[in-house]
Parts: sequence; C-alpha cells; structure tokens
Amino acid sequence: MFLTTKYLQNNMKYIFKIIVTSFAVVISSYLLSGGIHVDNYITAIFVAIVLSVLNIFLKPILILLTIPATILSLGIFLLVINAFIIVVAANVVDGFRVDSFGWAFVFSIILSLVTFLLELPDKIKTKKIQIKRIKNEQ
Repeated sequence: MFLTTKYLQNNMKYIFKIIVTSFAVVISSYLLSGGIHVDNYITAIFVAIVLSVLNIFLKPILILLTIPATILSLGIFLLVINAFIIVVAANVVDGFRVDSFGWAFVFSIILSLVTFLLELPDKIKTKKIQIKRIKNEQ
C-alpha cells in the first residue's frame, strides 16, 4: 500500500483520538470511582478502541431505530444510547466494569466533557492553522 501524507494524517488523527479518549476514560473513572472501574491504562486504551468501534458500527443503527424517542425527547435520548454503548463496552473489555446503567449514563456525560476539554487545545491550534492558510491565500 502506497503511503500518502493524507493517509498518515488520518491515521495519526485516529491514534491521537484513541490516546485522548483513553486518558479521558482514566480521568472519568477516577472522578466516578464509586461505580466505574478501570484496572489500568492498558485497559483504558482497549476501552477507547472498543468505544470507537461501537460508535462507528452500533451507534448509527441504534440512532436509526430510536428516531421517534430521540425526536420526542429533543435529542436527550442520545445520552441513553451513549450509556448503552458504554454498558456494551464494559461487557466486552475485561478490567472495565460499570456497576449500573445510571453510572454508565453519568460516565458518558463526564467522558464527553473530559474528552472535549482534552481535545480543545488541538482544535484551537488546528483552527489557527486554517485561519493562517486562508490569510496566506488571499
């Protein structure tokens, strides 16, 4: 396979996202240590990978099947879908335990917030680069 710059950039973005998500899993599980248990950082990496795979394949199907509930709840039902995906990940990954659906629900919210905060510096840097390119092209 011929490696192009675009191919390498896409893979680096995916690896960066997995690393950030695994850090977010560790931080979120620490904040919710009463009901979310992650054995070690290697487990957190596997959780991040499984969550990304489930978000790619399972989440669109669940969203499609629950369109009426999502519309009636003004989108809040998507949080329930996220919690369900976390419960599925807990059943797949050894060393990752979720005590209840409620803990998974709270974990999904905290995980999203922590991931957003960890990715924020990179997003700001990327926007600055894009703005600089636009100014250079003018």
